[in-house]
Order: sequence, then structure tokens, then C-alpha cells
Amino acid sequence: MTREDLRLEEAVAVLERTPAVVSALLDGVPEVWVRATEGEGTWSPYDVVGHLVGGERTDWMERARHILSGDSRPFTPFNRTAMFDESEGKTLGELLATFAELRGRNVAELLELSLGSGDLERTGRHPDFGEVTLGQLLAAWVVHDLDHVAQIARTMAKVYTDAVGPWAAYLSILRDRQR
Repeated sequence: MTREDLRLEEAVAVLERTPAVVSALLDGVPEVWVRATEGEGTWSPYDVVGHLVGGERTDWMERARHILSGDSRPFTPFNRTAMFDESEGKTLGELLATFAELRGRNVAELLELSLGSGDLERTGRHPDFGEVTLGQLLAAWVVHDLDHVAQIARTMAKVYTDAVGPWAAYLSILRDRQR
């Protein structure tokens, strides 16, 4: 099933749950799970949480406000790897708490906008993609969350790639994005 339109209440149902899902996967687990990667140049779950924090600060709602303001200039580019500097010295617990706090504020702000279907058709200019709608931006926010939840789970699963022995043949999560 696919859908071309975004329904705000469906989007919010995912957006508001993501911090709890990520926290449930990561809070309090041994470092081996938090710092695992899928190989050189890939992100650990710790890195992903830092990236999600960065998005809450400078991406999704900033761009939504930009679209709603009618500003015709392109969005400010999002630094997808800023977390490598911005998360330095922070514990995973601090990042998880910051993510939950910022997401809560952003979802509340999104709901306070009382967006109608006409608002979702309003456009802005992405620096790489060109014209995008507010509905596309919000849908991308939801799918971005789900993509990173899957990335966290996939990266954690790879810790036991060898340990599962012959069951690896049945575990597709171990084959996605090979090392």
C-alpha cells in the first residue's frame, strides 16, 4: 500500500512515538550495542541519535516555518553529519533526553499550526531537490524517523552476525547493507 497524500494525524502518531521507540532500543543497553557500526564510514546508534537531535534543532520545523512564511529562498542546507562534533562528550542518556524534549516541542508546535490541506500544498525550495511541498516535507520527516529506527535495529543485529551461525540464512536484517 502506498499513498500520495499525507494525513497529519497519522504522521504525528509516528513522530510523537519515535523518541520512546529509540529510547526503548538503546537506553541502558551495553556499549557494544550503542557503538556498533556496519563498517567504515557508517553510523552507530549513538551517532544516529545525535543526528536525530540535529534534525530537531535545525531541519524539520525550521523548514516548515520557512515554507509557511512564503520565503522563496532555498532552505538552509542541513548538515547531516554535524552530530560528530555536536554530540562529542555527551552521554547517550543526554542525547536521548534532548531528542525527546526537542521532538515534544516540535510536535506541539506542528499541531499548534492547525494546518489544513491547502497548507500542505504550500511550497518551499530545497537546495538539492528544488520545489517541495510542506506535505512532502512532513512525510519525509516520518519516513526519516522510520529509516533511522530500522538503521539502529539493523546495526545492532549485525553485532551478532557471526554468533547466529547457520540461522544467518533466515535473518534478512543481516544481509541489508553488508559490511
